[in-house]
Amino acid sequence: MAFHTVQNSPHNNAYYSDKMPTHKAESIGTLLSEFFRGTAAETTFLERKIPTLWTQVLGKSVAQFTGEIEVKNGTLFVHIHSAALRQQLFEQRHTIIRKLNEAANAKVLTDIRLLG
Repeated sequence: MAFHTVQNSPHNNAYYSDKMPTHKAESIGTLLSEFFRGTAAETTFLERKIPTLWTQVLGKSVAQFTGEIEVKNGTLFVHIHSAALRQQLFEQRHTIIRKLNEAANAKVLTDIRLLG
């Protein structure tokens, strides 16, 4: 008994490669980012990400003098326990905003309020 392949059979891989549309594979994270882009949910997610990025961007030495961190409407509120450090960070606030936004891959922050 001999078997032969039918050229346009649905069971033939050549049939699928000619007829099936091809799609670029994307990660679930990429798809979710695209879905939520520009929505309030994306803004909330990014604002909640900033406190984690604070330590990553400014380092452990600054983090040890940092208290509560909160983002509201694009403004980062950070409690700093050292007056000298608070003054240094105030002078670098524009650079800090830029670096945190770069780390978040989005323009999340527009201002920083350093609290005692």
